[in-house]
Amino acid sequence: MRVVELSTYLDASPETVWDHVQNSKLLHYVARGLIRFVAQGQAFPERWAPGEYRTWMFLFGILPLGWQAIGIEMPEQPAGRYAVRDNGYGPLIKRWDHWIEINAEGTGTRYVDRVHIDAGVLTPLICGFARLFYAHRQRRWRRLVARNFDYG
Repeated sequence: MRVVELSTYLDASPETVWDHVQNSKLLHYVARGLIRFVAQGQAFPERWAPGEYRTWMFLFGILPLGWQAIGIEMPEQPAGRYAVRDNGYGPLIKRWDHWIEINAEGTGTRYVDRVHIDAGVLTPLICGFARLFYAHRQRRWRRLVARNFDYG
């Protein structure tokens, strides 16, 4: 198992960032251009709730990567701090334990993506991709904040 962690500063309050993290359309926005997620069966809920959601994934929106389970948990945090956990897995990735942490920093927010990955012999390759993926997501986050949360 390996861990990949990236963080960024967002010029928005932790409460605003937390509100958007809970919106499932954020996943589509921050992943756009690199990964497209298509819910299996029912569409994703408007707001994430604890539970397991299955998704098909497509690299660059077209190349099938297979399915992945998204296991949403929202552990309690101290006042002013927020976290969501995607304790996911799939046929290629035995463990994709992704934590999003949101904390106040100055007048904005420190946003952290941390993922624990176990994909057997593919772990180093998947970790390299995870680093690229979370850098992409965080760029998209900063763009979203700069655009006053316009998902268009």
